Amino acid sequence: MEKTESMHRNDIIDICKRVQANGWVAANDGNISIRISPDTVLCTPTGQSKGCLTTDQLIKVDMDGNKKEGELEPSSEIKMHIDVYKNKESVKSVVHAHPPYATGFAVAGVPLDQCIMPEIIIGLGSIPLAKFGTPSTMEIPENIRPYLKEHNVFLLENHGALSVGSDVFEAYYRMESLELFAKISLVARILGNVNVLSEDNVKKLIKVRQDFGLPLTDYPGCKIDGNFIKEPAQRMTSTCSTQDMIKEVSSSMASCKDESGSASGAGMDREKITEIVAEVVKNVLQGMKKTDN
Repeated sequence: MEKTESMHRNDIIDICKRVQANGWVAANDGNISIRISPDTVLCTPTGQSKGCLTTDQLIKVDMDGNKKEGELEPSSEIKMHIDVYKNKESVKSVVHAHPPYATGFAVAGVPLDQCIMPEIIIGLGSIPLAKFGTPSTMEIPENIRPYLKEHNVFLLENHGALSVGSDVFEAYYRMESLELFAKISLVARILGNVNVLSEDNVKKLIKVRQDFGLPLTDYPGCKIDGNFIKEPAQRMTSTCSTQDMIKEVSSSMASCKDESGSASGAGMDREKITEIVAEVVKNVLQGMKKTDN
């Protein structure tokens, strides 16, 4: 079901309250928008605390950022949102905030692009650092644009973070993932070791991404020793599936006789035999994978 404007308004207020509760914004920081039609964007107003906003305070602007409807003025960062919508058609929502751990990396000038965590490799890939731009000008969108094709989450140098998505919840959850990743990365650095995954393991994770139905086209990959890994591991071919192997061995065991003429699986029904064989096959396959590595 296509959402109504009223639903979109409620969604923005929901996310506003979440970013405020998470401590990602202070005072009047941050801005959120949804593209509700080809020529209209619904956005948060300037100069208002995100935690206190109401649905009637949201502003509608055209695709040039001009106000179409609303008593307050649109966010001063609306240029950044509009530029994303114009240059990445799949995006329907943009969230900008200052999550402290992610913003810490942005202030330090450190992109989060290493191959470290499976969830990030599968879901987001590398997170680039867009060069500093003066807020409310075209400098920020111009610095984001080179990364927009491959990325959905961005660090903004000395500023904050930006995430985009097919709806406001996807954009929000991507920023949530970014902030947790930044927090874990910082802890690893404090402990003195960031354990980057091997290329082989990264390719396996990218294969998992592919198996999940997530696109590899324009996927940014992640970095190992200065090189971005973007390709999945090749699927290992087999003449029969694991389930076929279990079924065949189970049947053989159930029909097998010992020297006395009794079934060798005496005292065990077919279900129990299948359970045992499944465990054996699982262990064999794990051994094969270790050998391959």
